Amino acid sequence: MTAALLAGLLAGYGIAVPVGAVSTYLVSLTARTTLRTGACAALGVATADGLYALVATLGGTALAAALQPVLVPLRWASALVLAVLAVRGAVGALRQYRGRRLTTRSAQDPPRPARAYLALLGITLLNPTTVVYFAALVLGSRTAEAVRPLEQGVFVLAAFAASAGWQLFLAGGGALLGRALTGHRGRLVTGLLSSAVIMLLAVRVFVAP
Repeated sequence: MTAALLAGLLAGYGIAVPVGAVSTYLVSLTARTTLRTGACAALGVATADGLYALVATLGGTALAAALQPVLVPLRWASALVLAVLAVRGAVGALRQYRGRRLTTRSAQDPPRPARAYLALLGITLLNPTTVVYFAALVLGSRTAEAVRPLEQGVFVLAAFAASAGWQLFLAGGGALLGRALTGHRGRLVTGLLSSAVIMLLAVRVFVAP
């Protein structure tokens, strides 16, 4: 049981800690909205990681074989989604900046927490890094068939908890960033920088071998 718990925690932190496009978008989203919205988005990311951990423990080595034909389409879809997010983020930052210069009302309503949760859940499910990570996890586990259901459950819950803890930490950082950058220009600069980083990562995902 302890081994399953530690393995799940390591798996969850292993996929969550590296900062990529999803993490960048999560921090930027929280900085532009509220901690509640960012927390829901963070749980969306963690839910996707937990689902992949569940599929990895139940699917066995057949998972990796089944994923092979769709890895390239998933990578392209992920790159397209990230590119759209980058463009929307930049356009939204510009509109918000112009709108606040003309009026005190925001030019764009912030996304609702439920929408943020579903958006980050979908983005993470399309993330090829997550797919490849858990596929490799399955291939590296030669004793998956002998693991008891209770240990599998502990592994999945530990992976979800580790991912959720880290994503909520990032959301908290985004909330602090949003409080620090209360000026119109500060939010414009961070929004454009975030969009540029996400677009670069989208190009990297698309051209990856």
